[in-house]
Amino acid sequence: MTRGGRTKDRDIAERRCIVSGEVQPRQGLIRFVATPDNGIVPDILEKLPGRGMWVTSNREILSKATSAQFSRAAKAKVQVPDGMVDEIERQLVRRVIDLTALARKSGRAVAGFEKVKGWLADKPVRVLFQASDGSVRGKAKLWTPTGARYFDCLTSSELGMAFGRESVIHGALATGGLSDRVVEEAARLKGLRENTGDQGVARKD
Repeated sequence: MTRGGRTKDRDIAERRCIVSGEVQPRQGLIRFVATPDNGIVPDILEKLPGRGMWVTSNREILSKATSAQFSRAAKAKVQVPDGMVDEIERQLVRRVIDLTALARKSGRAVAGFEKVKGWLADKPVRVLFQASDGSVRGKAKLWTPTGARYFDCLTSSELGMAFGRESVIHGALATGGLSDRVVEEAARLKGLRENTGDQGVARKD
C-alpha cells in the first residue's frame, strides 16, 4: 500500500518529491542531478549520470525547491540556479514540439480543424491538442474520444512549430508510435503552465 491507502501498481515506477514529500508516478515529476561544480540541472530526458532527485512538475512546487532541499537529497552542498523553473518550461516546450513533429513526419499527426475532426470520427486518436490562445468557441466544436488525452498547454505558434506552420489551433496524434511519450511530456508541461485543475481532462460534447 502507498500513502493514502492506495494499492501500489508494481508496473508503475514511483518517486518521492523532495519538496512535497509525496510519492507519485515518475511521469509526473522532473528529475534533477547535481553537477561537478555543485550546481543543479534538470534532466528532462532522464539520461544524465548521477543520483536522481525528483520534484513534482508544478510551477508552485518547483518554485519552492530550495538549495537546502536539493543538498539533503544529493548528500552534498549544491546551489539552485536562477531561472531554473523557466528553463524547465523552455525544455519541456521544445520536447513536446520535437516529439509531435516526429509523429507528424511519420504520418501519425494532423493539424487543422477539418482534418482533426475527421480523425476524431474515424481513427483511434491518442492526443487532441488545442492552442491555449485559440477561440473558445472554435475549440468547443471538437471532442476528446474515450481513452485519449486533451492538452491546451501550447500556444498556436508553438503548435505551429510542431506542424511546420506559422500557427496551428487544432492538432491530433494517432495511437501508437511516439504518442505515449508526447502524453508524458505534455502532462509535465501542463503542470508547469497551470496552477490548478486536472491535467489532461478529457472533454466531451
